Amino acid sequence: MVAYELTAFGAPLQRTTRETPVPQGKEVLLRVTSCGVCHSDVHLADGYYDLGGGKKLTMPRGVATLPHVLGHEIVGEVVARGPEASIELGGRCIAYPWIGCGSCTLCKRGDEQLCSRPRALGVSALGGYADHVIVPESRYLIDAAGLSEEFACTLACAGLTAYAGLLKAGPLEPEDRLAIFGAGGVGLIAISLAERVLGVKAIVIETSAARREAALAAGASDAIDPATLGDARAFSARIGGRLAAAVDFVGASATATLAFENLAMGGKIVSIGLLGGAFELPLPMIALRALTIQGSYVGTVDDLRQVVMLAINGDLRSTPIEKRPLDAADEALSDLRAGRVTGRIVLKP
Repeated sequence: MVAYELTAFGAPLQRTTRETPVPQGKEVLLRVTSCGVCHSDVHLADGYYDLGGGKKLTMPRGVATLPHVLGHEIVGEVVARGPEASIELGGRCIAYPWIGCGSCTLCKRGDEQLCSRPRALGVSALGGYADHVIVPESRYLIDAAGLSEEFACTLACAGLTAYAGLLKAGPLEPEDRLAIFGAGGVGLIAISLAERVLGVKAIVIETSAARREAALAAGASDAIDPATLGDARAFSARIGGRLAAAVDFVGASATATLAFENLAMGGKIVSIGLLGGAFELPLPMIALRALTIQGSYVGTVDDLRQVVMLAINGDLRSTPIEKRPLDAADEALSDLRAGRVTGRIVLKP
């Protein structure tokens, strides 16, 4: 099989050929037909996360040794199965990538994405920047019939991350104000889902004019350039009050600070983005204002099933998608790293 491998952190991907794997036991072999390019792939390719103040977190536990094949937003055709696998050949499926060890407490309660011994496709196991990929069990495969495969693959991370993050921001009342920071590929999906999941339209904070336009098209009630905002009082005047919840799909010092400063009493920040940096917290204000800071990391396989149903029922709209051939994988990472992408890039082996 052909794969585009990460052979050194910070280096370009390399085209390689590998033996096409033969599925064993409960394993299933997919012929990859679409694979989304996620900003997490950029961090994995670079080999670190920015912690602010000149500090870096090098790739932590659970990340495969090099060489490695990235890509965790995968749709493919079932072309082979192990003798213990129970799935028909020929089906087109979304692969749930956030696979755990299957035996720890977190996995047993359904939170495999939080497992400390993960087998996540494209992260700790070989991923979809290739023309074939092994999935450990058929229970991680979700029927993609009725959806375009380019849209369907983005649900495995972008759709799932947006949905799980919104769930953590709720519940909200109709009069509550919800802000979404960042209208990239994940943020745009969250904007389209906000009213369906939380009952309110999102106010979007985004520096890019093109992405602000995309946010309004996706259903935002307002899309604001943060450069036009002043202090917390000016922010409140613009949106008509303080925020009950803020979902940060950027994860930068500026977005976290702006969200924190504009929360209402009892408000909540859900932090999802990994752009990097740090911000200072006035600790007494967390207690005095009863604030919550909540992290969110992708979602469960059951969450993904819910996301797929939302998409099939028309409650989740696709972000703009640009299709590129598999041999453009490295260029796609460069464009995403430089902020030149609105929506999602999908690689087509």
